[in-house]
Amino acid sequence: MVKPLKLRVAAFVAVVATLTLSVPTQENWMQFRGPGAMGVADDPRLPDSWSATENVAWSTDIPGRGWSSPIVVGDSIILTSVASAVPEEAPRRGLYFGGDRPDPPKAEHRWIVLALDWDTGDVQWRKDVASAVPGFARHLKNTFASETPVSDGERIYAYFGNVGLFCLDPAGEILWTRNWDPVKTRFGWGTAASPVLHEDRIYIVNDNDEQSFLCAIDKKTGEDVWRVDREEGSNWATPFIWQNRQRTEIVTPGTDRVRSYDLDGKLLWEFGGMSSISIPTPFAKFGLLYVASGYVGDRRRPVFAVRPGASGDISLGEGEASNDHIAWFHPQAGPYNPSPIVHGDNYYTLLDRGIFTAHDARTGEVVYDRQRVGRATAFTASPWAYNDKIFALSEDGDTYVIRAGSEFEILGTNSLEEFSMSTPAIARGSLIIRTQSKLYRITNSGK
Repeated sequence: MVKPLKLRVAAFVAVVATLTLSVPTQENWMQFRGPGAMGVADDPRLPDSWSATENVAWSTDIPGRGWSSPIVVGDSIILTSVASAVPEEAPRRGLYFGGDRPDPPKAEHRWIVLALDWDTGDVQWRKDVASAVPGFARHLKNTFASETPVSDGERIYAYFGNVGLFCLDPAGEILWTRNWDPVKTRFGWGTAASPVLHEDRIYIVNDNDEQSFLCAIDKKTGEDVWRVDREEGSNWATPFIWQNRQRTEIVTPGTDRVRSYDLDGKLLWEFGGMSSISIPTPFAKFGLLYVASGYVGDRRRPVFAVRPGASGDISLGEGEASNDHIAWFHPQAGPYNPSPIVHGDNYYTLLDRGIFTAHDARTGEVVYDRQRVGRATAFTASPWAYNDKIFALSEDGDTYVIRAGSEFEILGTNSLEEFSMSTPAIARGSLIIRTQSKLYRITNSGK
């Protein structure tokens, strides 16, 4: 029998038809990288050390495969996965050639949304939202469930790039569905950009090799509010809702152009100069928007810090490091996969091959240059921060604890001993980490 969700609310009408997930915002982690896409959640209860057995409240086996992040909504942890009817080829660690798999798999797959109980890790409900033989490919290190779901506290919106967007209620019932025809992606690598939510709309960027687009969808009905085509090829960057002192805008990184749109889909500003693949998610701090890209095969791996209020083309000229709307720029500090992070006064970057840097977040000046993070050489998950520490999860499943501040120091290493590429969630004094086969809730009190 499906367990009902346990909800933390001040008051509500206990009627199934109006069941909600509403709880205080600080208790939740309802999108990729949490509130503001920052990846920061200071809380003295949070753990500094753990292993596969130490400080583990529980661990649960997860069916199928997916690199989407978990989200925390009320007393439920939501995540997505896709299960194949036959065993799948295992991904390898690190950056390598030979991971392209241009032919779609021939076995049936099931697209899954799961809700796990916060206290026990038991499955509250499982909804198989689609079942088919995929008509599209993916890279060996990608999955068909790499987009992180998003929630408004009342509904769950699970997006699978080449399949569709599914709106579910707190009990796991599908309220509406939007489907898109599959599109080709660069080298058949698949999709990964997560949806974002603002007020009554869900925003989705689908950058592909046929016709890229940005669309706004009514969260209650699933109908298009608007859609604009984009002159972009394949990218994998989640968009960012930038609520600055002048307006609210939708920032979309791209290989050809970084573009920002207003809430009606009108282009506000754009600039060029990114690397040939865009993956990291933008975010804002100190009145600045940070946008980065850093494909390891490019010489240009830039970071841009953008001031609000721009219009038109704000690209830097040859040899420029700033202009009226770009506060600072660094030509070779951008990461390939992990999104950067600001904690305190510093802008930290984790590069895929295990190099860590720090810059002054307001000026871009170097705080310290390239430092090696332990012995690991492969990082995909984005770093997170709390309590004056930065955490970096390697593909080996080892989390390196780095002291925040002006000097680089590794304080410890925590191992889960399994391949890991998913960015964790943080809520209520707990860290939620997804490995290839399990989900862990880690807390200082353990069991």
